[in-house]
Amino acid sequence: MDQELVKVEQEVTDLISKLGDLKKEIAKVIVGQEKTVDQLIITFLAGGHALLEGVPGLAKTLMIRTLSQAIDLDFRRIQFTPDLMPSDIIGTEILEEDHSTGKKLFRFNKGPIFSNIILADEINRTPPKTQAALLEAMQEFEVTYSGKTYELTRPFFILATQNPIEQAGTFPLPEAQLDRFLLYIQIGYPEENEETDILRNTTGVRGDEVKAVISGEEILKLQDYVRQVHISDDLIQFVSKMVRATRPAQTTDSYIKDWVSWGAGPRAGQAMILTAKASALQQGRFSVTKEDIQNVAAPVLRHRVLVNFKAETQGITSDDVTSHLFKTIDLPTNGIK
Repeated sequence: MDQELVKVEQEVTDLISKLGDLKKEIAKVIVGQEKTVDQLIITFLAGGHALLEGVPGLAKTLMIRTLSQAIDLDFRRIQFTPDLMPSDIIGTEILEEDHSTGKKLFRFNKGPIFSNIILADEINRTPPKTQAALLEAMQEFEVTYSGKTYELTRPFFILATQNPIEQAGTFPLPEAQLDRFLLYIQIGYPEENEETDILRNTTGVRGDEVKAVISGEEILKLQDYVRQVHISDDLIQFVSKMVRATRPAQTTDSYIKDWVSWGAGPRAGQAMILTAKASALQQGRFSVTKEDIQNVAAPVLRHRVLVNFKAETQGITSDDVTSHLFKTIDLPTNGIK
């Protein structure tokens, strides 16, 4: 039994080491953005999907493409446009003739969704009907066409980018689809020194090529180990209190009642615990701390807590709501770091 435990510990150590190699490969192309890269890796470890938002030119697409190159998985990019149809994503039936019998029959021609890593580029540039084509795939890891269900190969990730909704030609994602994204990651402008490095690195001789350093099978193993990471009952209760406190109808907090229109559902608590476990494992720990929850709370709640119009006019965001909750809800301290 002890030998088996040592073997498991060694396997986990080796896999976590490969995550470090993964970051090094990404750093060959992407300057800075360590926090964003960490959140993308957390999304992979937790087995979910991520939505990245930022103004054009912040390397959202390049970051996802580089990440996919460093992982030995199939990758497809779908450029979302106003005329994109659901069949362009899922696939369509084509009429073929069986040369042996002469009979004609329909064969399902799989679309780009049948891959391991999907880059849904500028997802809010396409109308809601096409956006909805991703819903079943994101939640059920399968798609249905003409009454027949087709399973998607695991691991399966949708990494979507979108421009800020204030920009022209955008269609805001429906709340039901936003909730399917495990994390909502916002990318800001680089620091001055990072921007200088970007200009230097991207206008000179091309650097080293990105190599695949981790396989899909190893990602699946890490996802299994994430589920085994320990979280105390006190921290689970804290997450529950925090999620419930976002709902104006279930709280006495005047701040929430004044500024929040809709609070988060139970899926937010599930996402917070799972990503906190992934955050812990990424750092080589098998136990969740309050810092892990603080690391993931904002991108978990950012798209699940909707502030009202009055809050928007005052510049109050869902991130401000998250910060407020951490100040007002006591974190457990009995033996928890």
